[in-house]
Amino acid sequence: MAEIVTGGRSPVTRRTLITGTALAAVGGPLLLTPGKAKAAERISLISWGGAYRKAIQTAFVEPFTKETGIEVQIADTPDLAKVKAQVTSRDIQWDVFDCAGAMALSGSSDGFWEPLDKNVIDTSDINVPVGNDYLPYYTYAGGVGWDPKRFPDGKHPTSFEQLWDVKGFPGRRGLRTRISETLDIALLGDGVAPDKLYPLDVERGFKALDRIKPNVKNWIAETPQTIALVQNNEIDFSYTYSGRVWAAQKEGVSIDFSFAQTLNCLNYMCVLKGTPRKAAAMKFMAMLVRPDRQAAFADILGYTPTVRKAMPLVSAETEKWMPDMTNPRNVVMGDKWWQSNYATLQKRFSEWLLV
Repeated sequence: MAEIVTGGRSPVTRRTLITGTALAAVGGPLLLTPGKAKAAERISLISWGGAYRKAIQTAFVEPFTKETGIEVQIADTPDLAKVKAQVTSRDIQWDVFDCAGAMALSGSSDGFWEPLDKNVIDTSDINVPVGNDYLPYYTYAGGVGWDPKRFPDGKHPTSFEQLWDVKGFPGRRGLRTRISETLDIALLGDGVAPDKLYPLDVERGFKALDRIKPNVKNWIAETPQTIALVQNNEIDFSYTYSGRVWAAQKEGVSIDFSFAQTLNCLNYMCVLKGTPRKAAAMKFMAMLVRPDRQAAFADILGYTPTVRKAMPLVSAETEKWMPDMTNPRNVVMGDKWWQSNYATLQKRFSEWLLV
């Protein structure tokens, strides 16, 4: 059975080693405080770890704490089942939840989120649909990653069909334990035309997963492992993200990413229903859609802002790491389809992984 990776390994560089040692020394998540002043308030953010966590800290958390005096405590790996437990029990541990569209919209249907305070959060310049209780703040690109030192041009897959072609491109695969994105790329890998992808053919998708399962060495829960497992030669080809690859390259990691075909997904922030720290959480949400902060985040990871006024502030180098949305092979994630299907299919997929 393939290993299910839930954490513990990350790209090893001098910087990440020092950072990890510092976090271990304090025995918990990083608390960001302006200067030596003690913050009057504190909120908890559940996010995705690694280079992404650092980008969130730099672009959003540190300026927010400096301006408001509100600390942000960060933990890793969002889990909708844990959100349900907290909201149902009214024991809210997480205030702000950082998640992909399937989680955001599914959680909205289940009543897990507080309505956005539009008096605090300026959504007027956002170029994608904004929910009553979920805030889209960037678009990310998922695709194929590999180590170019081990796999030169022609020896690695560049599309999802090639990722599923284990004869043409033999090697150990790494895929996510999250059914959203995984089922989408399985169908693309099975030959479904990008413009015919939604509504997803669930049974065909699971058959495609059955077919590739023997070649998946690791099922990955924590996003940083999509890079670390390639770096450590534990897998050959990974479903990963352009921003993660760009950040790893800047740290000296030998890894590359294919823009030949990408699954392009909105990412959201939501505030948990019933949090006693709602006002502070809404102030943090407002920071996420400030044009200068959106551009700063994009310049770290290469992800695409959702605020129109942010785009002119983005560097030319960053624009090179944004997918070409005129490419007919690229797909925009069907969040509305996932809204009513995520919970049921995630349960089925989690059980499938154990067989």
